[in-house]
Amino acid sequence: MNNSSCLQPSPATTVALPIIYSCLLPPGIFGNILAAWIFSRKAPTRRTQYIYLANLVAANLLVCSTMPFLAAYFADGHRWPYGSVACRIAHHLGTLVMHVSMYVTIAILCSIALSQYATLKRNSGTQPSPALPGNLHGRLLHKFRRPKFAKYLCVVIWLIVMCITVTAIMYNAQERAPAEFPTCYNIRVEAGERPAMIAGSLATVCFFLSFMTVLWSYYSLTRHLSRIQKNTCIGEKHLIYRTVKRNILVIQMILTVCFLPHHIFRPIFYALLTYNDCPRLNYLVEIKNFLTCLAAAKSSLDPVITLLLDKTFKKSLYGLFTKSTPEHQKGNDDTFTEMGRHMERFS
Repeated sequence: MNNSSCLQPSPATTVALPIIYSCLLPPGIFGNILAAWIFSRKAPTRRTQYIYLANLVAANLLVCSTMPFLAAYFADGHRWPYGSVACRIAHHLGTLVMHVSMYVTIAILCSIALSQYATLKRNSGTQPSPALPGNLHGRLLHKFRRPKFAKYLCVVIWLIVMCITVTAIMYNAQERAPAEFPTCYNIRVEAGERPAMIAGSLATVCFFLSFMTVLWSYYSLTRHLSRIQKNTCIGEKHLIYRTVKRNILVIQMILTVCFLPHHIFRPIFYALLTYNDCPRLNYLVEIKNFLTCLAAAKSSLDPVITLLLDKTFKKSLYGLFTKSTPEHQKGNDDTFTEMGRHMERFS
């Protein structure tokens, strides 16, 4: 039995996944466009967190824009000829662009966590800490809270993503459709060849480095707050410290819930992948696709998370549906300015 007849999608793939992607698309597009509009109107453009958030929203929109192609691919990909225009668009603009945009999101989330940690350490004003400027580690950490460094970092991240995307598209465009893969839904698209597996393995390593970095930030922050609470009364700053700690915890939860299952399963998928056991092959591919969908769902849920955590975002959103007087508008702007004066917030 060849690979084309061995890999057959079940109703979970042809029905459930298109429905899930179709349901994630409207809130993802609307919510992220709304978030981008609110941040552009209310957020100080020179603040580091705004730079990170603007790029995060752009990455979310890029992931959401691939959802129609993914929904069409899972619904009809098993009937499309391999090498057809529909298959190439779904594979390139769907799977490929979504994956590289996800790693932009992961990199920016890690940068936000480091920026939050550096901001709090700078504002603690208590005893010296090993993360304060004065050594290489401290100077590097505090660069994440500088707007100029944030802009350069985001540009580098996007350039790397564009290079990877263009290289992969050119590589796939030069390949001819093998006779053993008559349909678009096949193991070559789902698992990739050796270059794709190597790239996936490197991406998994990068994710776990980012994951451990955020985990280290939260652990170090918790120890730092515990230490300064024993030695001094932090008083009014307690709310700010608690907010920063909560924001880093939210980033850690997002990475754990949305991205960690996908990256834990990827090496398992490569290790157990076999072309002779058809039931196992189908189960592995479908589990991979659903975990990828879970990772993509984060881009649609981001505006909801921001709405629940950020009071300024909530007030600005409420102001869209109420009649705002100039005084009320000024009050909202002053609130954002005062918040930015104390600390650069993530959420």
